[in-house]
Amino acid sequence: MAVRQGWRLLTGFDVFLAAELTRRPFDQALGHAADLATGQILHGLGGVDGTVAEAMRYAVTGGKGLRAFLVVESARLHGILDAQAAPGAGAIEALHAYSLVHDDLPSMDDDDLRRGQPTVHVKWDEVTAILAGDALQALAFELIADAGCSDAARVALVAGLARAAGVRGMVGGQAMDIAAETASQPLSLEQISVLQAGKTGALIEWAATAGPVMAGDDAGPLQRYARDLGLAFQIADDILDIEGDAETVGKAVGKDAGAGKATFVSLLGLEPAKERARALVQSACDALAPYGDDAETLREAARFVIARKS
Repeated sequence: MAVRQGWRLLTGFDVFLAAELTRRPFDQALGHAADLATGQILHGLGGVDGTVAEAMRYAVTGGKGLRAFLVVESARLHGILDAQAAPGAGAIEALHAYSLVHDDLPSMDDDDLRRGQPTVHVKWDEVTAILAGDALQALAFELIADAGCSDAARVALVAGLARAAGVRGMVGGQAMDIAAETASQPLSLEQISVLQAGKTGALIEWAATAGPVMAGDDAGPLQRYARDLGLAFQIADDILDIEGDAETVGKAVGKDAGAGKATFVSLLGLEPAKERARALVQSACDALAPYGDDAETLREAARFVIARKS
């Protein structure tokens, strides 16, 4: 096994290396990556007191850590150790948390519940929520600057995260979503797909391709995997908005239908939407063929995305 970017193989370290790069089952890998990400974020906030820091810590608790998992697992497939990938895992979860804190604000989606707990602006106030979100976004870039890879790969990670989070990605998708709420005509299926590729898919794609970017390898297979996975994830969210309950999902449900928003379910119908999600998952799994059986944990993740209840 190759050791990436200047990690020297010491006596006995080859045994440790082989163990660390051995594939874990999905549930174990997910929990492990979430712990790595949380550890990075809390370390980044070490010694920082005050309401904003408290709100930041609160905002990153309770999540599944799926995006962190994608970073760590894609890194493992390319010979990148946990310690090298952990800053990226922390960065993507910090940035995702920022997006949720701002998305929940009264001026955006106006939600009172997130991950089964009061949203940040409800627990504190709007000013604290805005500042906590701003600071989580800044922390994400502070963390990714410590990724264990070459300088060129680190710059690529930073630039890619900025694009994925900005007007070409998440923010752009969110802007389209907000504009659609007052548009005279509902969005078409093609328009919703473009919207969700930005709002949801961009960060998922960054996370799933972090490994090959760090290693300087071809990111094509994982990019294809991520694009199908991101769309399947959003369709599953739309289905949960219809079939889920707030206690299990951890946030309000039925809001899209109540607002008359076009979704994959409203345009396709419930059962065809489920079939579309299943087809996307199969396509995502097929994209992993170059990795063989070693990518089975990523295939498990794809199946989890449409089977989840929250």
